[in-house]
Amino acid sequence: MNKRRALAGPHYTTMKQTTKLALGAAGAVLLLAVATAVLISVDSRAWRGKQDKAMAAAVATVTAEPLDTSKILAGMQEVLAGYRKIIVLFADEKTLGAGERAMANQVGQGLFHENRARVAELEPQMAALVASGNAQRFDAVGTLLDYIESDKSLFDADRLAFRELLRSLQAAVAADSSLPAIKLHKRIGEDLDALLEIERNYEKEIRLVFGRFEPRAIELKRERWEDYVASLKKLYTRAQILKDFGVVMPYPAPKALTRKGKGEEDGEVFGYSLPPKTIVLTFDDGPHGVYTAEIAAILKQYGAPGIFFQVGSNLGTVAADGKTKLGPRADVSRKLLEAGHTLANHSMTHAQLSKLNGTGLKSEVLGTDELLKAVDARRSPLFRFPYGARNDEGLDVLSGAQLRSVMWNIDSLDWADPVPGSIVERVLRSVDKEGRGIILFHDIHERTVKALPAILDRLAAEGYQFAGWDGSGFSVAKGGNNAAAPAPVAANPGYSDSWAIVIGIDDYANWPKLQYAVRDARAIRESLIQRFGFSADHVLSLENREATRAGILGAFHDKLANSGMKKNDRLFVFFAGHGATRQLSSGRDLGYVIPADSDPNKLATDAVPMTELQNIAESLTAKHVLFVMDACYSGLGLTRGAGSGNFLRDNAKRLGRQMLTAGGADQLVADGGPNGHSVFTWTLLQALAGKADLNGDGLITATELAAYVAPAVSAVSRQTPAFGSLPGSEGGDFVFALPAEAEFLSAQTSQLPLEAIALNSKLDATRPPAPAAAAAPAAGDSPAALPASATVVVKDLQGGEQKIVTPLAVPSSARQLAQRANDRGLQLYKEKLYAEAEAQFTEALKLRPDFALAANNLGFVYFKQDKFKEAARWFENTVKMDPSRAVAYLNLGDAHAKAGDSEKAKKAFRAYLELAPTGAGAGHAKQELEKG
Repeated sequence: MNKRRALAGPHYTTMKQTTKLALGAAGAVLLLAVATAVLISVDSRAWRGKQDKAMAAAVATVTAEPLDTSKILAGMQEVLAGYRKIIVLFADEKTLGAGERAMANQVGQGLFHENRARVAELEPQMAALVASGNAQRFDAVGTLLDYIESDKSLFDADRLAFRELLRSLQAAVAADSSLPAIKLHKRIGEDLDALLEIERNYEKEIRLVFGRFEPRAIELKRERWEDYVASLKKLYTRAQILKDFGVVMPYPAPKALTRKGKGEEDGEVFGYSLPPKTIVLTFDDGPHGVYTAEIAAILKQYGAPGIFFQVGSNLGTVAADGKTKLGPRADVSRKLLEAGHTLANHSMTHAQLSKLNGTGLKSEVLGTDELLKAVDARRSPLFRFPYGARNDEGLDVLSGAQLRSVMWNIDSLDWADPVPGSIVERVLRSVDKEGRGIILFHDIHERTVKALPAILDRLAAEGYQFAGWDGSGFSVAKGGNNAAAPAPVAANPGYSDSWAIVIGIDDYANWPKLQYAVRDARAIRESLIQRFGFSADHVLSLENREATRAGILGAFHDKLANSGMKKNDRLFVFFAGHGATRQLSSGRDLGYVIPADSDPNKLATDAVPMTELQNIAESLTAKHVLFVMDACYSGLGLTRGAGSGNFLRDNAKRLGRQMLTAGGADQLVADGGPNGHSVFTWTLLQALAGKADLNGDGLITATELAAYVAPAVSAVSRQTPAFGSLPGSEGGDFVFALPAEAEFLSAQTSQLPLEAIALNSKLDATRPPAPAAAAAPAAGDSPAALPASATVVVKDLQGGEQKIVTPLAVPSSARQLAQRANDRGLQLYKEKLYAEAEAQFTEALKLRPDFALAANNLGFVYFKQDKFKEAARWFENTVKMDPSRAVAYLNLGDAHAKAGDSEKAKKAFRAYLELAPTGAGAGHAKQELEKG
């Protein structure tokens, strides 16, 4: 029989000495924890009927098998964990905001009920152990008491978590009249007395805090309590506890601008007096039968109000007696009002009112006013002179009709400019200059519809807010409007169209045959089409015997030349095959691309020299051209371009001719990469999947591509990739816009094989370091800043070393940042980096609390780590955010099933089958339901 042990640990004194932990302001926290233990005792009595049956079954099990207390001990440790989490949740409660305090209360209740269930489950197990009749039963109970009394990891405050279990165990032991049982009963009683003394001492400490003792003494005692809480915070964080219960606290929303612009009380309005970063969107000449509704749909996506200056003749007619008759387009105007937009007057016939006077002038103004009133009495008192042409008499007419003239300070010129990309550039350039204002658009042009999303995307990303008319002035709606932005897309790099030539040669006639080149080329083609939106008929592919010298040059000179390529397009060229270097008589090296039919002894006539590719690059119409050559050679001139702080707009003005090669002369391309790719192409594919977005702005430039690929390939092979700009380049940088990932993680989601994960780990080890503030998701009350530019040393196309600087990040909205965090999480999940993936999905939810995709994906990361209850909470959150998302119900069913809740699992599987009766998971759901 074990001797009586004093409850002791390294952190405090023994139970007999009973360390007096001062609570200070945190006294309520400990009382809550103590009260939790008491409430568990009270509530657990309601479970006694179920426990009697459970104990009978447990006795039979314990009697028949060797005594093993590991399951009971594990349950006790879970009780302790729940108890500690409650303390951490409410530590520093006064510092919590109202929202976080409410969530802490909610989660604390959940922890309490979970602990109650654990205690109710453990009590019959302990009783069964005592009643088993096994000769070793008291020694087994003694090992449990050893843990409570003297485990080195426990603080005295921790031991209060076991008080009700000790009481239950004492009652079970009391039923045995043997001498060992009597001694054990006494030992448990002494432990309970010691715990009672600890509890009394806590109460004394609370009185000391609020009594007459000097602050110095109280502060010293508080430090003891803070040491205890600090130790718990090393085990748990409030954020993690909340997240385990399905709660992620969002970043605080930026304060919205609500004040009206100065100088708008009377007179004409131009927009100069609006608050900084405030924009009013106005649309003239409608309503249009098609484009007005399309513009309204775009504005709805961004939560942006619009002011529609409408021409009366588009609304209806006004008879000589003043009676109005509305036409079919009046319904378009009513829908604008219903959507929260403003209707305003733009004259009856769009005449140049500065040339009118008298009755004609008045009818232009008042006729449309009557038609607008006929549409809805809520029409605004705003008027815009057609062409901005007005005179004093016109202004007097407005004054008499109690109308106000609204002009503009930013003109999109969409009425004259037929190119949407040019409209976008003009508006954004003007907004940069003005910093605020009223933008003039027209809702009668398709080009306006095409340009508007790119404009709103950038303005929202740069922190601009959209103001509407509130009846007396322009103001931003309470709470702002950017939070309602649409599902984010990558910043538009500004290309009109995209083209590619993709070449892969395995089957050489006179050179050694290769194994991976064709597969590499096909993978690149698939990525361009499926990931980056290249049209399939714009991607020219040449494989094996198609890729002769004549075939390669013909693709550039004939097919591409007659394709309709325009000045604002981009061209991506990929070659996988042999490369060679020839030293000229001058001593200079010249590199060659080796076609399928080339003779090794006739490089000058059968191969394609780099000088030929230079000439081709200079002759191409496209704005930006990028050659990526999975071959090794050297010998090519290059030029250098400078970086820019306003990257996209400046980049759009400059020609770019760039090349990235797999290695230099006398180097061999390293085959044997994952999935049957060369190491270079595998790294390139990973880069294009998002790893090369070094500044986190959703764009991958050729410079970023080289900055990621070159060091990574050099680190895992004997190749030294080279990068540079070809002659004729003006410093432009080829740009890929990363698409937003939309995959909801599920059991069907594939992950990378182990060899790919191992290689990716080595590749990422060379990634240029991000600043500390942006290296990981933020832990505070605001998102981490995007990384600044990185400087990387790579080989140039002549074999020398050069420093390349990645561009500054393009500004992004919170929703765009959330999407990118989700996308990084998805990539990390596929590499089985679950902790890192969890952090990214959490960041996405902080930025966008209603992000169903990130909620599901966070839940599935929990699921993959066998945290099924936590996973179920996040899948439940997902279906609340998006009730029609079938895959979330399938995941929820699996989580409940793994957690042992068959009824909830069945309910979720039925919901999945209702939404997706023929879905990929239908067979699995039916199988689970048939289990009964």
